[in-house]
Amino acid sequence: MTTFVDRVELNVAAGNGGHGCASVHREKFKPLGGPDGGNGGRGGDVILVVDQDVTTLLDYHHHPHRKATNGQPGAGDNREGKNGKDLILPVPDGTVVLDRNGEVLADMVGQGTTFVAGQGGRGGLGNAALASARRKAPGFALLGEPGEARDIVLELKTVADVALVGYPSAGKSSLISVLSAAKPKIADYPFTTLVPNLGVVTAGSTVYTIADVPGLIPGASQGKGLGLEFLRHVERCEVLVHVLDTATLESDRDPVSDLDVIEEELAQYGGLENRPRVVVLNKVDIPDGKDLADMIRPDLEARGYRVLEVSAVAHLGLKELSYALADIVAKARAAKPVQEATRIVIRPKAVDDAGFAVTQEGEEFFRVRGEKPERWVRQTDFSNDEAVGYLADRLSRLGVEAALLKAGARAGDGVAIGPEDNAVVFDWEPTMSAGAEMLGRRGEDHRFEAPRPAAQRRRDRDAERDEATEEYEGFRPF
Repeated sequence: MTTFVDRVELNVAAGNGGHGCASVHREKFKPLGGPDGGNGGRGGDVILVVDQDVTTLLDYHHHPHRKATNGQPGAGDNREGKNGKDLILPVPDGTVVLDRNGEVLADMVGQGTTFVAGQGGRGGLGNAALASARRKAPGFALLGEPGEARDIVLELKTVADVALVGYPSAGKSSLISVLSAAKPKIADYPFTTLVPNLGVVTAGSTVYTIADVPGLIPGASQGKGLGLEFLRHVERCEVLVHVLDTATLESDRDPVSDLDVIEEELAQYGGLENRPRVVVLNKVDIPDGKDLADMIRPDLEARGYRVLEVSAVAHLGLKELSYALADIVAKARAAKPVQEATRIVIRPKAVDDAGFAVTQEGEEFFRVRGEKPERWVRQTDFSNDEAVGYLADRLSRLGVEAALLKAGARAGDGVAIGPEDNAVVFDWEPTMSAGAEMLGRRGEDHRFEAPRPAAQRRRDRDAERDEATEEYEGFRPF
């Protein structure tokens, strides 16, 4: 059973905002109580948080769909809906968040680092909040916005100072077990190590972490063996340590060719050319291993490598190795620029920025894109004429109608607000005047030629009553 997962695809969905409430206060002896509909609650966010106690993405591998709770709708008597609860997802230190196209959204390093993977939807306003001097008793409320939903990819890149690389069974796990308190699985067959192992080493006043990266063989950068799966774990390391087996029993292998193969795979992976290298000749406690180490050491030093001879079993050369790595890590840390506090940059919008754009698509079709128009459309209840009229008023005040006229739109042309896959399309009729003076009964707007059946029945009854009144007033007895 898999216990370590370092890459998952995760579907996150934030909570939807609660709908606003359209309500009128009704109380004895208060005939003009006015609107008292409350606002809807905000939907919960989906938040990723770095947790040092989490070391794998296994939980998200088994449960890849995560959703925050929705906000509650508002109610009468000015009662606002309850906000949705944020969904906190703990991730390991070193997790990289990517979108479906591979673009990096966040690089999460450090305890407590957070990233909002899904933004909760806003709650809709109730009719009490929509009341104004011109619209004293709105017969509608705004709908809550849907929460953000998307697919993301989580990749774990081990946060370590030193990476041990080499062929399977070269002694990397044995070496990390004697240098630190880590207890990895150790055996005499290839691919014993199936997951990166981390250990903490103390050398004098320097404390650093060391990682055992498994699975590097010829073709690892193309996916052979386990290399492609774990090569990402060496990206954050400051030092690469080649662990070479000087006592290998395979006749077609030798330490120098092993080094060349691993370097070729690292070059194919890319991005590791400037990392300092240290070569460790392991298993020198064996006579043949010691002889081979003495034979190849001059050649490796001639290439510019720093070469150390060790034996994980006999504990030979371990102190020299730990202090040598500590010295390189300390120099790398000192060479890093001092991290400055994050500066808050405020970028105000331009004075002439309307917040939307109108583009012509076809001879008689126009599209409106912008944060405000698209949000307003999502919050509109299109079954309520007054709510649609309120949307028309807002779009007119924002300047959408003027922009359509400027773009060449004429009455009857098709207009879409929103992206192609999720837009509201209507035939545009220019509005010369807009406001409360255009409204009739609650929930009606005379700018719409096709009123609801109930409204039409009321108009018919009013017309019949007016006609009967005129006939009665025109009757004169002799």
